[in-house]
Amino acid sequence: MIASARMISTPRAPWRDKLRVVIFEADTPAGKAFDVALLWAIALSVAAVMLESVSSIELDYGSELRAAEWIFTGLFSLEYVARLVCAPHPTRYARSLFGLVDLMAVIPTYLSLLVPGSQSLLVIRTLRLIRIFRVFKLAHFLGEIEILSHALRASRAKLIVFVSSIIILVTILGSTMYLLEGEEAGFSSIPRSIYWAIVTMTTVGYGDITPQTISGQMLAAIVMIIGYAIIAVPTGIVTAEIIESARARPNTTRVCMECMSEGHGASARYCRDCGAGLENPNS
Repeated sequence: MIASARMISTPRAPWRDKLRVVIFEADTPAGKAFDVALLWAIALSVAAVMLESVSSIELDYGSELRAAEWIFTGLFSLEYVARLVCAPHPTRYARSLFGLVDLMAVIPTYLSLLVPGSQSLLVIRTLRLIRIFRVFKLAHFLGEIEILSHALRASRAKLIVFVSSIIILVTILGSTMYLLEGEEAGFSSIPRSIYWAIVTMTTVGYGDITPQTISGQMLAAIVMIIGYAIIAVPTGIVTAEIIESARARPNTTRVCMECMSEGHGASARYCRDCGAGLENPNS
C-alpha cells in the first residue's frame, strides 16, 4: 500500500519531465551534453578563482576575471533554479547533499555584494575563496562516488581499529625515542617525539629532528620499515570493500526523484533506498 501510494503523483507538465531527464539523467544524449557543458563550466569557474588569487594575473585581468565570475554565477544560478523547478520534490532536492553543494556554489558571489566598505576586503576575499568548493559539483559526474562512499562506510570499523593501533604504536615509539635521545638531540618532550614518530612512519621525513645515537638510529630504521609495511593495510581494506560494493551495486546515473538517491541498476523498477517507483528516462 505504501509503495503504491508513493507511485501516485500529481501530473506534471511535459516540459518539466523533459527538463528533468536532461538535468538529472546522464544516460540520454541531451543529458550527456548538459553534463559535459556543466563540467566545463565548473572547471573554468574554479580555474578563474585560482587565477584571481595570483597577484600579477589579478592586476592585469582582474576585471575580466570578475566578469567571468558573474557569468558563471548566473549560469549556476539558472541551473539551480531549473533543478528546483523540474524536481518532483524541490524541498527534498534543496536539502540533499548535491542541492546544498549547488546552492553553496552561487551564494558566496552574492554575499560579497552585501559586505560594503574597503575595510571588509579581507571578508570579501574569504567569501570568494569559498567558491573553490564548486569543485564538489564534480560529484554529479562521478558515478563511482557512491560505490566509494559505501565502501568507506562498510570499512569504517576496520579503519577505526587500524588508526587506533597506529596511535598506540607511535605513542610507544615516540616515548621510547624520547628516552633514547633526550633534549640534546631535539627530542625535548614526548609529544615532540611522537610527532617525529608520525613523520617518520608516514615516510614524510622532514628532517627537522634526527636521532644522534646508534640506538636511536636503529629505532628510526625500525619505524621506517614499519611505515612501509603498514601503508598497504588501509588500502587493502578499502579496496576489498570497493570490489564488494561494485559487485553488489551496479552503477548507473538513474536518480530516484523521491529521495534523490543515485546509482540504480539499469533494469531497476523501484528505488533501493525508499521503495518509490523509478521513472524510465527513455519514456
